[in-house]
Amino acid sequence: MANEAYDAIVVGSGISGGMAAKELTEKGLKVLLLERGPMVEHVKDYKSATLPPWEVPHRGRRTQEQLENHPNLRRDYVLNELNLDWWAHESDSPYVEDKPFTWFRGYQVGGRSLLWGRQSYRWANLDFEANAKEGIAVDWPIRYNDLAPWYSYVEKFIGVSGSKDGLAILPDGEFQKPVPMNCVEIDAAAKIKEHYKGARNWTIGRPANNTEPLPGRPGCQYRNKCSLGCPFGGYFSTQASTLPAAQATGNLTLRPWSIVRRLIYDKDTKKATGVEVLDAETNQTVEYDAKIVFLCASAFNSTAILMRTATDIWPGGLGSSSGELGHNVMDHHFRLGANGTMEGYEDKYYFGRRPTGLYIPRFRNLNGEKRDYLRGFGYQGGASRSGWSRDVAELGFGAPMKGALTEPGPWGVGFTAFGEILPYHDNTIKLSDTVKDKWGMEALVMSAEIKENEINMRKDMMADAAEMLEVAGFKNVKTYDAGYTFGQGIHEMGTARMGRDPKTSVLNGNNQVWEAKNVFVTDGACMTSAAAQNPSLTYLALTARAAAFAVDELKKMNL
Repeated sequence: MANEAYDAIVVGSGISGGMAAKELTEKGLKVLLLERGPMVEHVKDYKSATLPPWEVPHRGRRTQEQLENHPNLRRDYVLNELNLDWWAHESDSPYVEDKPFTWFRGYQVGGRSLLWGRQSYRWANLDFEANAKEGIAVDWPIRYNDLAPWYSYVEKFIGVSGSKDGLAILPDGEFQKPVPMNCVEIDAAAKIKEHYKGARNWTIGRPANNTEPLPGRPGCQYRNKCSLGCPFGGYFSTQASTLPAAQATGNLTLRPWSIVRRLIYDKDTKKATGVEVLDAETNQTVEYDAKIVFLCASAFNSTAILMRTATDIWPGGLGSSSGELGHNVMDHHFRLGANGTMEGYEDKYYFGRRPTGLYIPRFRNLNGEKRDYLRGFGYQGGASRSGWSRDVAELGFGAPMKGALTEPGPWGVGFTAFGEILPYHDNTIKLSDTVKDKWGMEALVMSAEIKENEINMRKDMMADAAEMLEVAGFKNVKTYDAGYTFGQGIHEMGTARMGRDPKTSVLNGNNQVWEAKNVFVTDGACMTSAAAQNPSLTYLALTARAAAFAVDELKKMNL
């Protein structure tokens, strides 16, 4: 029996895959969207999103059983009973830590678009030029101007709120009205801007939470339950945005429980003819044919698929001829900064549980400054008042104690720094020779670490945070470093980088695999460097751009 055939296959239904499916279907292609995990229906399957705490068995916290069963998830905030099913289970999908690595994955329709932090920042031209100017890794094959119209395109669709700040290091975008800063933040931001004469700026974060209505999305309700799925579509996710758009075309076939093992490669045409899929429920194998394939399975999984493809031609897999497939793993190192308290403002409070906080864009190694490290970092955080759950000193019993608990506590602030990690060739992933997952596929072996450049940077990440808080008038300022394990930023990037030369990169400037021009990789695997900003908006822009190019090339019969 002939394989089912489509114009395009998209592997992965998260942020990048959902966007690819939307763009390709809206351009008239018949698209098969493959997801390795179960279906999650918008609203219907957000089982914890509207539950009050008292209806949750353990009030949303982690149990001893969960701590024992999830040795990787327990390393950070992700382990809790409210959305545990949306994080990949380590026993089903193991990986090997040659060096300490924390890998948090979302294996269901929507992927981590249901779970992400939603911070959506454009990269500056400086970020695309840095590798070439500093002689690091390889040059990006594109610049900011190549991506600017696509940033605008996706911002309008996904709904990014923010303020226009006129900063070269953090280009403005197509914003909805910003989430407001509170009174303490407004005053502190003014002091920092004045003291540093505009060289450092405290602004409101730019989340993909719509503050104005979009089709099918009335807007953010300030509930602060984004990681549970939003029944209001208050933030951009596959379920709320790209999947409904793709389904509305009538051109989409969605198939959950479909693990793509490898691409099927024709060495004569030098193209992929389709994909080999393992049904995660039945363990049966099926093949699907397509004219083009978009790999959007998340950075490491997309690379793993390439590594399993055409191994009879290239032992390291499709895209390995450059020697760069699986190399140049990146993330953002963080979990350090400073905090403090603010006196006064006792008569002030704020509204709701906003979906974002402050953002201080990179200011180091700019305008001729040279530190003892390359690149830089930004800060995320915010000021707030503690509430009824704070620790209360001995206030007696009865009415006096209850009365004290109804009054908000003092104002506090916290800065967390996020720093760029350079693309080191020896930070790698590879397929394991011995460890396999539940479905018999090779697990990935992680071998990555931060180096002297990032270690030196971390000193400034703490010291600068403390300095700025003191400048802004905060008291009791203390720095902290909670330690960082590679991967904890959940911003894994690299392993199939873009470049200008097939001898030194896996993908060209249109996200095509050099050895198979009808295969596109547009998730974090394609990244050539990491910048200091969150990367997801760049994935979306690259995906929309690559989809437009792919359809145009199909029409020209070039694919």
